[in-house]
Amino acid sequence: MSLALLTASEKSSLLRLSPSEKLALLEGMDDEAAALLDYTWEFHARQNQIEPVGDWTTWLILAGRGYGKTRTGAETVNRWAEEARFGRIALVAEDPNEAREVMVEGESGILERSPPWFKPSYSPALKRIVWPNGVRATIYSAEDPESLRGPQFGAAWCDELAKWRYGQETWDNLQFGMRLGEHPRQIVTTTPRPTKLMRAIIARRDTIITAGSTYENLENLASAFRTAVVDKYEGTRLGKQELDAKMLDDNPYALWNLDEISKFRVDWPDTEIRRTVVAIDPPISSGEDADECGIVGMSLGSDGHGYVMDDFSVQGEKPLGWAMKALQLYQELNADAIVAEVNQGGEMVETVIRQAGFDGKIKMVHASKGKRARAEPVSALYEQGRIHHVGILAKLEDQMCDFTSDFDAQTMGYSPDRVDALVWAATELMLDKQGGTPRVRTL
Repeated sequence: MSLALLTASEKSSLLRLSPSEKLALLEGMDDEAAALLDYTWEFHARQNQIEPVGDWTTWLILAGRGYGKTRTGAETVNRWAEEARFGRIALVAEDPNEAREVMVEGESGILERSPPWFKPSYSPALKRIVWPNGVRATIYSAEDPESLRGPQFGAAWCDELAKWRYGQETWDNLQFGMRLGEHPRQIVTTTPRPTKLMRAIIARRDTIITAGSTYENLENLASAFRTAVVDKYEGTRLGKQELDAKMLDDNPYALWNLDEISKFRVDWPDTEIRRTVVAIDPPISSGEDADECGIVGMSLGSDGHGYVMDDFSVQGEKPLGWAMKALQLYQELNADAIVAEVNQGGEMVETVIRQAGFDGKIKMVHASKGKRARAEPVSALYEQGRIHHVGILAKLEDQMCDFTSDFDAQTMGYSPDRVDALVWAATELMLDKQGGTPRVRTL
């Protein structure tokens, strides 16, 4: 259903209503009329959430958290399907879990925003959505770029592209498959990060860019979100990226910069792995307001270089929960030790890790230096090109590029727990433990 039958004046009046006024209007209608209007995206959307007109290939939505990126993507895909503009659609997410829980099954996802009279069938095992008219969408993960080799599409929805681990390879494979119909199109919904891929997409002449901030949609966001996210990041440098959707340049005062990290990035270590550790920087509490538990896996190659294999950091987990995540990463990487900081938690940290079922080697480290002093030698290894990230580790890299010599957790609104875990891993594998570096106790 569209607003096409209304006069220009009636349509304009409807679209000018606030979210609360629109809700009141729907509540005053009979069920059938309310349903028709409720599933009309133009009625709910802000103007910059409506699919642009013109001869474009990529619609890039660079927006902050809570802007309504997912809703915009889902509504656009549902409209494409209902109009049968494209027979085959690719849905590409950061990972399989995000694809399922956000793009497809989420509160603002495709299934939730499909009208009852045009509800698609969803086959999780086949990673496939099929609408009543035969239009088909298939789910893909940026963790598996090879899965996009071969299939063909007329359209695609790419979510959180700036955080894709193997972004360039995934994007390239998708572009080779965008060859059905007269004019394939793709919508990209993401918070901005100044990656090489993002800059290339922005520079294309057939890209239309929509920028939007969290604040545009505050009236529709829960108060708990405003407290947990807006209040936490507002006024910070990271908040400019996550809330205001600004493409940040590298911070000249940070110990790391994204260009440097990207320069030495690899898809996989091209060397024999000699050692692998999982480092943990545990929080002192759990729950929604607790700090993250930093969990980073890192390997040492026979070439003497370090390879940051993965970031399994979690927020809000109880101690046994983060211990299980660390054990999962340990097993996936076939690591030989867990390195855990004991400044906060002491012997409890070891006890929790053992309760999770771990019977291997634990190295408990105590921070005798401040965060800056511990991080600077590791930063130097990056400058020398001796540490490589395996794929994009977006959240870890954001913390690294925000970590200055005078970093203050209270001022910044968060603790750099991912950076701390990275530093412990690199110190264990690559730095001499003499000269005041962390004291190590093997258990």
